This record gives sequence, structure tokens and C-alpha cells, in this order.
Amino acid sequence: MEIIGIIPSRYESSRFPGKPLADICGKTMIERVYRRACEALDTVIVATDDIRIADEVERFGGNVMMTSSELRSGTERCAAVVSMLERMPDAVINIQGDEPLIEPSDIRLVKTSLECGSAPIATLARRFDPDDGFEALFSPDSPKVVMDAEMNALYFSRSIIPYVRDVPWQEWVRHTSYHIHVGLYGYRTDVLQKIASLPPADIELSESLEQLRWLHAGYRVKVMITENRPHGVDTPADIAGVVARLNGENRNILSKQK
Repeated sequence: MEIIGIIPSRYESSRFPGKPLADICGKTMIERVYRRACEALDTVIVATDDIRIADEVERFGGNVMMTSSELRSGTERCAAVVSMLERMPDAVINIQGDEPLIEPSDIRLVKTSLECGSAPIATLARRFDPDDGFEALFSPDSPKVVMDAEMNALYFSRSIIPYVRDVPWQEWVRHTSYHIHVGLYGYRTDVLQKIASLPPADIELSESLEQLRWLHAGYRVKVMITENRPHGVDTPADIAGVVARLNGENRNILSKQK
């Protein structure tokens, strides 16, 4: 089964313009994402609508394709790239361009789900750590997901799901398990082309979560559990945390070499 990775990458960002080109310890963010993705997949392509990003990817020797600035989502950008390829792959993994510390093992987890599972779409979630506290769980910036017995997604929400009846909300995290959605997606190529053309669903517009469009249309989304925490970059201030993590990784490597 041929599975490729596509990294949608836009220059414009309301909170961090030029984010893909931000320097992180001597390498741009897009280069760090690309090189980590290449540890898990043989073929990785950056999909962008900005020549500055395209020039940077070509500079470090990566694959890049230009896509329209009119595309509304990473899913649509992935579908546009597939439509331009000479040979269509069996599946695509949509890799977030603002995750410079993405774990190759997470990409492999989605890849395995596509290779071995029957669901046409795969994604990740992590178990919420009760020690993080209720406020972290309550944050609308951390979408939650609930699954059925076969680990197919039932619903994604920015609200806390499930609700725990007859228990004070401060104690909810001690009475049930919660899962935080991790925005890494894999799609069978035939399904990718279909979902990219779906009209928005009311529940999607209410929650501002694209994956609800797919559930609304009847597509199954398999959820794989990762133990890794994402380290996405939303603002310039987030760079400091990534640098600290990289420095910690480097210290661990040096200590093992001694």
C-alpha cells in the first residue's frame, strides 16, 4: 500500500504570520516538520500557496507543490496535490505544518491504521491526564473525542464530553476517562477526494471542527491512541517551549553517547 505524507503550509496566520519560516535552532519550522515526517514515510510533499515557503522547501531539498490560495482547509490542499500527481497513492497522511516536534511514531501509527483497518479515515487522540486539572480539560482549544467499542469516533467537541451526571464538575476527571483529539489525519485517497468536496455541516460550523463534516456524511473515523503530547506552535511565544524541548533531546543524546 502506497501512503504519502502531505504537509499543508500557509504563510498567512492571524496570530503568527510567516510561521512556517520561523527559525528554530537554525532550521525553519517547515524543515523540521518535513524531516521528521520523512523518518516515517518514503514520500513527503509540502503543499503551499506561497512562493516564499516553496523556495525554502526547495532550498533544503524537499518536495513542494503549489496549490491555490482559495483552498479552505488542509484536507482540500491534500486533495489538490493528489489530483496533480502522475500516480495516485493509496492513502494520504495530512501532517500539521506547525508541529516541529511531531513524533514519527505517531505518523506510523496512522499509517498502520490505514494499512490494516477498514475505516477510510484515521486520526489520533491521547488520554487526558487528570493531573492537568479541569481547566485544561475545559479549554475549547483542546477538542475532545468519544469513541465506540471499535474505536471509531462517535463525536468531536470543544465542550467536555462525556458529561458526568450527579457529580460536581470539579471531580469529573476522576470519574471517567477523557480523550484529547490530536489533529493528524490519514485518508484513503478515494475518500479524500469525496470529503474534500462535501458541503459544510451545521455541527461543523457550530464547533468549527472539520472532522464533524465527515461524521455527518456517514464516514467512519478510526481513532488510534498515542502517548505523545503535541507541541504545536500557534504564536511566537510557543517557539521558546519547542527550543527547550529540543535542547532537552540534545542533552539526552549526548549523555547516551558518553
